[in-house]
Amino acid sequence: MTQKKAGVFVSLKKHGSLRGCIGTIAPVTENIAREILRNAVSSGTEDPRFPPVTQKELEELEYSVDVLAEPEPIKYMTDLDVKRYGVIVISGRKRGLLLPNLEGVDTVEQQVAIAKKKAGIYDNETFTMERFEVVRHK
Repeated sequence: MTQKKAGVFVSLKKHGSLRGCIGTIAPVTENIAREILRNAVSSGTEDPRFPPVTQKELEELEYSVDVLAEPEPIKYMTDLDVKRYGVIVISGRKRGLLLPNLEGVDTVEQQVAIAKKKAGIYDNETFTMERFEVVRHK
């Protein structure tokens, strides 16, 4: 963790529901350990979908860390598997990412649609895709 660099996503759940998730597609710090620390703090304090985590909540949180492998370009949705691969969708400067093996995401079509929505990519816009694998730590 201190010798390699990688993108990392840190997810926080409270009673089984998402409470925060922030990550980096590509590394922005000197190693994976620092990337985890940076994104863990950001997940609890900077996810715009949620208010900052309070000290009282800390004991109720479950944490997971996804270390991303290098993304690879793909052309077809048939190159995806929602359990194995995460997806990155790209249209111009817009990018959206969805991690693999998420509860409630059962089809590739759902996975890509959610990633497009996160990126603000409309159905009439052209986009490219990349896939990646993760090592998930809970």
